[in-house]
Amino acid sequence: MSPSVRLRRVGLIAVALSSVFLLSACNPSGNAASDFSGLPVEEDAAPVDVDPESGGEIEDPEEGETEGGQFTETDEPQAAWFEEGGQIALVMYGSSTCPSVGKEIRVLEKAGEGNRVEIDLVQRPEDEICTADFVPHTTLFWTPVDVTTTEPLMVEVAGSEVQVPIK
Repeated sequence: MSPSVRLRRVGLIAVALSSVFLLSACNPSGNAASDFSGLPVEEDAAPVDVDPESGGEIEDPEEGETEGGQFTETDEPQAAWFEEGGQIALVMYGSSTCPSVGKEIRVLEKAGEGNRVEIDLVQRPEDEICTADFVPHTTLFWTPVDVTTTEPLMVEVAGSEVQVPIK
């Protein structure tokens, strides 16, 4: 076999392997994109309204305002579109030392067939000692390809169903 043919084969194999590696980094498994204590807040500043009739005062958005709407303090899971529908935010209130953290999202029914997902939580040890405070914890998931923001999304998590309205 000539050196040029061998070099082309090695090059093709290298391109194929690098393509597989890059595609595997697209998070097709549905694992959480990130999780953190607190509520999700828009990272980019919202447009500021200036009212010249009131002396040019600037109206600031409320503290803790989220892109997907205001989350409330409750023991029920809450979900909302985030990042213009590119992500789904799951917010659960509970202990700060033993938070309920989303682990994986799975599509149960595709868009047009129900638009429904299920989110599994990280299993915590039963004998874990937790503080008795009540704080929010957020887990962000990339929106699965098979769901849409143009239909209500049903999210099943921890034995509850949460409906996320159309974006």
